[in-house]
Amino acid sequence: MLGRSAISEIIRPAAAAAAAGLAVATAITGCQSATTARHSASAQNLQYRYYRSMMGRYHGGSMMGGGPGSWMMSGAGYRWMTGAGAGIPSWMTGAGAGIPGWMHGGRLPGYMMSQSADAGTVMGRFWANGPGPRVSPAQATRLGEQIPAGAQVSRSANTITFTTARVRLAVLASPAGGPDETYRIAGLVNPKLVVPRGARVSIELINADPDTAHGLVITASGAARSPMPMMTARPTFAGSALWFLGNPTSAGMHAGTLTFTASTPGTYRYLCAVPGHARKGMTGTLIVASSG
Repeated sequence: MLGRSAISEIIRPAAAAAAAGLAVATAITGCQSATTARHSASAQNLQYRYYRSMMGRYHGGSMMGGGPGSWMMSGAGYRWMTGAGAGIPSWMTGAGAGIPGWMHGGRLPGYMMSQSADAGTVMGRFWANGPGPRVSPAQATRLGEQIPAGAQVSRSANTITFTTARVRLAVLASPAGGPDETYRIAGLVNPKLVVPRGARVSIELINADPDTAHGLVITASGAARSPMPMMTARPTFAGSALWFLGNPTSAGMHAGTLTFTASTPGTYRYLCAVPGHARKGMTGTLIVASSG
């Protein structure tokens, strides 16, 4: 079984970005220390620099003269693409208002979509070399099969039940050897997760799909039926959204953490908010039990 710190020890920062980037979705709540605030600003700046360098490659880097390309090079364009708010990125805070525009009814620019009609494919390539933590394929495979500490696993019922006040689990997005566009947790595909009310939940997400971006959001139970779930839904709990991670590269698979408190009993969905993915099957049930 995974010990309390085992997952964190495996997920290591990329050499080019020891400070966090888009892939780091650890929620920052409450009062921040000055050190934390500076770290967050550094992560934001690192991510924004990468974004601008990538956007500048379109049209030979001549996008600053006006028009849609100029807007996409701006801070507003960056926020639209990533969901980043002012100051701390929204993938760190889980703020519902910070949903990426292309997940909320908008469309990526045509010059970005010229080689694919699928936004997830485009974004996976775009952020493939972005900053943030990574894991090796071997580490990802091990994490996807290991049983989390304190968990009771029923393979016949495809259910993982926790009764502990702290819950930590690893989730592989669309790994090899299983159904496409699904999650693998403790060797199960899209299992039902049961946690007690008030549990502090940390989910380590790893994008194992070589072809497209994936993320994970906790949201309302009916949202998965929509091709664009975030048009009508919001993250259920503060900190319960990691919008997307880029494609793996030779440097490893992108990894990130979302952390939230399961404060309200009920039945929810965990799903990939990349348009079309949840409806294709990239979703599962999360139950917050009223007792246990």
